[in-house]
Amino acid sequence: MLFFKSKKKKTCVLGLDGVPFTLLQRFVADGTMPNAARIFSQGRLQQMKVTLPEISAVSWPSFMTGANPGTHGIFGFTDLKPGSYAVRYPNYRDVKAMVLWDKLENKRKRSIVLNQPGTYPAQPMNGVLVSGFVAIDLRKAVTPLKYKSDLEKMGYRIDINTAACRDDHALCIKELNETLAARKKAVEFFLQAEEWDYLQVVITGTDRLHHYLWDALDNTEHPYHAAFLDFYRQVDAFIGWLYQKFQGESGRDDAADGFFMLSDHGFTGIRQEVYLTRWLHNEGYLKFDVEQPESLEQMSAESRAFVMDPGRIMIHRSDRFPNGCVAAQDVEPLKQEMTAKLLALECSGEKVIQAVHRAEDIYSGPYVSEGPDLVVVGHDGYDLKAGLRCPEVFTRTSLTGMHTWDDAFFWSRAGTSDNLCITDLSSIILNSF
Repeated sequence: MLFFKSKKKKTCVLGLDGVPFTLLQRFVADGTMPNAARIFSQGRLQQMKVTLPEISAVSWPSFMTGANPGTHGIFGFTDLKPGSYAVRYPNYRDVKAMVLWDKLENKRKRSIVLNQPGTYPAQPMNGVLVSGFVAIDLRKAVTPLKYKSDLEKMGYRIDINTAACRDDHALCIKELNETLAARKKAVEFFLQAEEWDYLQVVITGTDRLHHYLWDALDNTEHPYHAAFLDFYRQVDAFIGWLYQKFQGESGRDDAADGFFMLSDHGFTGIRQEVYLTRWLHNEGYLKFDVEQPESLEQMSAESRAFVMDPGRIMIHRSDRFPNGCVAAQDVEPLKQEMTAKLLALECSGEKVIQAVHRAEDIYSGPYVSEGPDLVVVGHDGYDLKAGLRCPEVFTRTSLTGMHTWDDAFFWSRAGTSDNLCITDLSSIILNSF
């Protein structure tokens, strides 16, 4: 059965959350992903950098808008409520730049966007939007709302149960497989139910697999080594299936011209988790009014800096924060001092920090001042976190994989410049029409 109804020119984008360029290269070469290999042979698979910090909450809005956080306004999974130290969770309504499918709507193009992170709660658009994580309530994750019952009937899942699956790896594999199968059902359903010009699907199970089971990738004795590879074979089957469907009625001389694939960041194994809140405390930059703080609202007015996940350092400026104590003339010397100390930080004789970026050097746009003062990037293997309760700078939890900023991927028929950033992709895809 054909699921495409017309021959007008269409575009399809497949997102694979957290899939590194280097891992794709490997799986294409060793035969793990034959469908991807066949498709990739028709174009160019490229290594890509992403905006910082290298997390989905920032990378996906950067893709969607073609802009950096200084323009789209999303700097992390969390932020502070204006004029306070209370944490809030930015959502789709906080994205301050126009997203790709809204630009397509201005061109009278209709879109189906499935499982896109950073789009909750779903907002009306010309077509269908099913939000990806962090989506709490399916009723608020679907527009038009009439499709909610259809998704429920097919057993659609937005995400796996991350809290339960973090340490229960048998459950993790089971839910990854079920979620991917449900994603395919949703694609099939909407391709029959809707007319469209632009189709975008994101698979987030790859990110979950990497966080919890990255150590299974190369360890053939690991109890989930085979399951790790099998999940990628299922992802590859999904890639082949989606491309075949798109090929059926892309409306193009060659379907590959309208087919794109990308990830939002790369991945690598964790050697140490690095808790910057504890580092700031140990260095005398951060103090709390209680011995075991539960939130930044318990931060002392004497604090000169604090951190928000994963490596966003805020100078406690008197002209920005209610109890800030750092005067404007002292900000620059403090930045220089902390940068030098961070770059010198070592763990077991190895340097921990790859770079400390000033906001004005990596961001541009009207909202730069709302972001961090410094963005810290660890060397591969050193996973930066805030973590108010951790008593040590260096420790380990059950997580085995961490994000990287310079090993994401992009695939297209034509390819593009070698120095590719995720903010470049929106215009490339728009130009495909």
